[in-house]
Amino acid sequence: MASEFDAAPSIAFRPLQTGARAQIARLFIALEQWLEAERDQLALWLPIGLGAGIAAWFLLPTPLAWGGAAIAMAAIMVFAGLFGGGSRAGHAIACFALAMLIGLAIIWIKAEWVAAPRLEHVGIARFSGKVEAIEPLPARGLIRLRIAPDPSFGLPPHVRVNADAKTLPAYIPAGSRIDLRARLLPPMGPPVPGGYDYARVAWFQGIGAIGKTLDTPVLHLGEAGGFWAWLANIRVRLSAHIESQIAGAGEGGVAASFVTGDQGAIPESDNDALRQAGLAHLLSVSGLHVSAVVGGVMLLSLRLLALSPRLALHAPLPLIAAGAGALAGIGYTLFSGAEVPTVRSCIAALLVLIGVAMGREAMTLRLVAAGALIVLLFWPEALAGPSFQLSFAAVASLIALHEHPRMAAFVAKRDEPLLWRLGREGASLLVSGLVIELALAPIALFHFHKSGLYGAVANIVAIPLSTFVIMPLEALALLLDVAGLGAPVWWLTGKALSLLLWIAHVVGDAPGAVAALPSMPWGAFALMVIGGLWIALWRTRVRRLGAIPLAIGALWSILTPPPDILVTGDGRHVAIRTGDGRIALLRPKAGDYVRDVLGEASGVKGEALAFESLGNARCGDDMCAVDVAGGGRTWRLLATRSPYLIDIAIMNRACAEADIAISDRRLPRSCHPRWLKLDKPALARSGGVAIRLGSASVDSVADYIGQHPWAAMVGVRPRHPTASSFPSTRQSTDTARQN
Repeated sequence: MASEFDAAPSIAFRPLQTGARAQIARLFIALEQWLEAERDQLALWLPIGLGAGIAAWFLLPTPLAWGGAAIAMAAIMVFAGLFGGGSRAGHAIACFALAMLIGLAIIWIKAEWVAAPRLEHVGIARFSGKVEAIEPLPARGLIRLRIAPDPSFGLPPHVRVNADAKTLPAYIPAGSRIDLRARLLPPMGPPVPGGYDYARVAWFQGIGAIGKTLDTPVLHLGEAGGFWAWLANIRVRLSAHIESQIAGAGEGGVAASFVTGDQGAIPESDNDALRQAGLAHLLSVSGLHVSAVVGGVMLLSLRLLALSPRLALHAPLPLIAAGAGALAGIGYTLFSGAEVPTVRSCIAALLVLIGVAMGREAMTLRLVAAGALIVLLFWPEALAGPSFQLSFAAVASLIALHEHPRMAAFVAKRDEPLLWRLGREGASLLVSGLVIELALAPIALFHFHKSGLYGAVANIVAIPLSTFVIMPLEALALLLDVAGLGAPVWWLTGKALSLLLWIAHVVGDAPGAVAALPSMPWGAFALMVIGGLWIALWRTRVRRLGAIPLAIGALWSILTPPPDILVTGDGRHVAIRTGDGRIALLRPKAGDYVRDVLGEASGVKGEALAFESLGNARCGDDMCAVDVAGGGRTWRLLATRSPYLIDIAIMNRACAEADIAISDRRLPRSCHPRWLKLDKPALARSGGVAIRLGSASVDSVADYIGQHPWAAMVGVRPRHPTASSFPSTRQSTDTARQN
């Protein structure tokens, strides 16, 4: 019987066809044969195409570029469909281009759909509204509230404020009303290029302002309204109960995070240790937790139902137990806040249960692809966040590893002595941990500028400890608390959690435990992602070609020089990277957040210095001048650091002698530095900047964000008389974008 490829390549064998056309024909035949061998893997690239379209929208800067990309995708799809000759290659290219087009359309439409008024300037307002959600942060002494202000105040429909925990009760029911005075400001974008873009997150959450209360709020306690508020109140109460049962702030906070996903009570020192040890994934309710809940409920249901001989003989107990596990997984997902990793894990668990019910192999890459497809269709903005990337990368790399024939043969069950079996399983855990660490390292370095190096070793102990000791003990303790008998089990849980935190601190504090990297170029990250996906998703030898973009991206990241100078968007904070790999700050008393942001963006882990400690700096109360070496020459940097006016003659002379002048206020027009003038008006247009002196290049936050909707601060004018001091804002999203 003729194969489906006979028609397409037959032209290649005409006697007179030689040269380039013959080479193209042979390449086409090889491509068809390769895709035929990989036909079972082609469906896995549909969510990748969807994600590529979403990523294109985030990366391209302007609506014109988004439209051009959409036209290009449509053209590729049509071209492949018309000229592919009905081949598998043509179909694959057309489907991938269609998936990209759908992804770009979905994120573009959703970004417009969720558009809501946002504040434009910092201001103070007194207002009242309904508490929509509460997030206690006892480790920081704060309570974070999401409030829906009354429409009469003319504020955005949703604001997020932090209140001093001492001024409010520990438990506030969602649905209560509150009167408060707060300093509000627009959701903040990245302070420097490569920093965390909260403005993007707030845009998709509908939050139009953030701030902090200025006095004691007046709270009118009331019953929660609606199912979600009721569920949120139960979650808050349960977190508080768990924290009160375990001695130690760190142990109690981690215990609460295992059950409810609430991490607000974990001290920052323990958080840092868990991140540096590669154990932070244990805190986020995701695959580990959902799997434990579903598996535990299934096992318990199966054992209890099997106690009845009639049911054991006549009822499909595995299916009934799978149904109970599915209901438990859905309920736990809703209870823990339905964050993207939890939703993804719940979808994966449900697909596994369906596969088990159908008698098919459940843990496959098709399962991961289906979960990714569902998440991206409903929450396309999740693609840009580290949570989605880390969770899917970990699961996909683990399954791809265990689907490899050699690994599958190594972990296959067999008759052997107990010590050999334990050693083989331990080696399997170690290899799995190493592969996951390699898969997650580029993502962690891209988003957080640092990555733990010993996570594979720490997880060998931490994951079994969490799954088979801590979580069952917590479940048993909560069950016994119904009768008031949980105290002894809580004591055991606390000891197990102390061991987990001890492991985190020992591993996190070990020499060389953390690799730091300055801001990674988008192109380098994209190449590493493409290379990793290519290796994970294909099955033939062609998968080895993925090592090429992976290596190029890694080399590009390593060779990218760190910024020599960083300036935050408000112009108040300036950091210089010193020759010994540390940073010096214009304002050494800057808060921990600013110091961490500048240190991470510089790829520096040590304590920051002050400008005054540099031998080539001359600083006074109002101004600093520093000589910075870079690009084979010395650059003079001038920065103001007080609100007081400086004599115009002195200022002009200092500017003329400087290559770069930086200020958090408007510099006089007569100030003419030799290269860059970064004062308040300039930084308002550019946002924070990163300067590399070797290449005389400047990267800005404005270039990073482009014309995405959250770049424009949009809001409404307050109408309440008591809010007259509040900043005026534009009337609508469309008006703001036209301006």
